[in-house]
Amino acid sequence: MKKTSFPSQREDFRKTFSWRIFKIMAEFVDGFHFVADFKKTVGIFGSSRFSPNNPYYQEARKLARLLVKDKFTVFTGAGGGIMEAANRGAFELNGESVGMNVQLPKGQTMNKYVNRPISFYYFFTRKVMLSFGRCGYVFFPGGFGTLDEFFEMVTLVQTKKLPYHIPIIAISKSYWQPLFDWLEKEVYEKQRAISKQDLKSFHLVDSAEQAFRIIKKNYSK
Repeated sequence: MKKTSFPSQREDFRKTFSWRIFKIMAEFVDGFHFVADFKKTVGIFGSSRFSPNNPYYQEARKLARLLVKDKFTVFTGAGGGIMEAANRGAFELNGESVGMNVQLPKGQTMNKYVNRPISFYYFFTRKVMLSFGRCGYVFFPGGFGTLDEFFEMVTLVQTKKLPYHIPIIAISKSYWQPLFDWLEKEVYEKQRAISKQDLKSFHLVDSAEQAFRIIKKNYSK
């Protein structure tokens, strides 16, 4: 009986892997070309679950308006909640409202206030592009995604992949202070897993105005 010939698993893997490499390369090329258009940028991060009547939503919208009035470009992950609020604030004043969306199995709808959009298939290529906030990163309360993005930026500063002077700002002492206390008491003082300098790589504030002042002061140096 003649045996049926099938491609080997290794050949299938090579074909699949090669296709993925080219797709990843294309996303990086497109992404870098996209972010190169923006010079004075601030990234705003936070929960996608907050509704427009949430106080943090309103604060993110206010911050975006303050930034756009001073000719900053606002960029987000393009989703709902805090991302929508930030894009909305920028959009309402005819500013550049950038959204970097990611394709998810259940879909993530790009909010309607984005006027400079780009979409990614891979989370990691999108995250690299989100790290191109040349003037600062602002983090509102959020879930796993927000915490992941916060620690990503802090780690990039710690390892000198991002300039130390770019401000990383957390808004809401009631939300962030317990985490920062743990970092200081447990991670730094008890375990010595980070340095005292690492704890100075971020700011904790309670309002959009405070965050804006830090960004403005840093940019004018």
